[in-house]
Amino acid sequence: MVRLVRSFPLSMQHVFAMFGATVLVPYLTGLDPGAALVASGVATLLFHWVTGGKVPAYLGSSFAFIAPLALFVKQQHVPGAAVLGLLSVGAVYLIIAIIIRAFGFARIRRVIPAVVAGPVVSIIGLSLATTAVSNMAAQHWDAALVSLVAAIAASLAGRGMLRILPLLAGIAAGYVYSAARGFVDFTALREAAWFAWPHLVWPSGHAAAVLAMAPIALVTIIEDLGHMFVLNEILGRDVTTDPGFDRILVGNGLATCASALLGGPAQTTYAENLGVLALTRQFSSRIIQGAAVIAILLGLIGKVGALIHTIPAAVMGGISILLFGMIAGMGIRHMVEEGVDLANMKNLIIVAVIFILGVGSSNNGIAYATLAGLLVYWIFPDSDKRRSGAGRSGGGI
Repeated sequence: MVRLVRSFPLSMQHVFAMFGATVLVPYLTGLDPGAALVASGVATLLFHWVTGGKVPAYLGSSFAFIAPLALFVKQQHVPGAAVLGLLSVGAVYLIIAIIIRAFGFARIRRVIPAVVAGPVVSIIGLSLATTAVSNMAAQHWDAALVSLVAAIAASLAGRGMLRILPLLAGIAAGYVYSAARGFVDFTALREAAWFAWPHLVWPSGHAAAVLAMAPIALVTIIEDLGHMFVLNEILGRDVTTDPGFDRILVGNGLATCASALLGGPAQTTYAENLGVLALTRQFSSRIIQGAAVIAILLGLIGKVGALIHTIPAAVMGGISILLFGMIAGMGIRHMVEEGVDLANMKNLIIVAVIFILGVGSSNNGIAYATLAGLLVYWIFPDSDKRRSGAGRSGGGI
């Protein structure tokens, strides 16, 4: 019981981190937000079961599939087609996992040097900067700054539980300030039902949905690999070796299939929650699993989920500035630790290409940037062979 009481606020931090993005996707695509919360919780628990609890990641709604989901659910009103498309995405994950298992991930690891991996980690955080600043914090900068300063103070000057709960401290301070200023809208809380149950959706035969969604899985797999780069840096160990990237893909594929049948969107590991790990240094998978259980309850108890929804976007924006910035810093730290020489022109060009493509592209920028960085690294010759080009061997992952 004592352990449960201690871990509950730690789990709630992950719930706050994933909540906005997880419910935004169903709002944009016509899916049920409650079902999306239940699906994300079930998907996360399934992922942890497949990976043996060795990958402390939270799975939430993927933004990569918004366009095709909106087409089939919101516009054409054929949710069964969307389910079939998402099941095909899960199948692609499983096929790629089998290929990796057959040929070994070590070969892929040697292909991705630190000079590529580091910037990719950074752009995972930097690509979310607009969301944190322009779309969220800019609505009420004063509330955002209160949240940000409170979270920083708790992390650097707090003691005991406060030091490992900087996210909750920041949200609490920002929420109280926002309520006092009249920024909190309780309409959603008043209108929400007490209980709701997600409707199971069965697939229907629409080949167009498969053609629209299955290829996107190849892009999201690259993004998942980038998230594992971040997680490796945070944990100080290689999750692509143990439990292995093949098992990670199997977990993600099965999670997406389960989510589809529950009426939710495709699932992906969340950078927001990786930021929570980096900030709190609390790596127990039990904490993430607790967040998954809470998400399921939030999806079923409408009033509780609506209460979280009353948190002003500016408050979460202030917190997100810190979370996303931590991820960006992880990539820079990775290059420093692996001895990447940025005085080398080829290395500098690789970093430049990855940064601008990753931050400047609105759709699938991380995947494009990763591929571009690898092409520059492997195709073009090194202008200065005397310098260390990519960092230590095998340091990319």
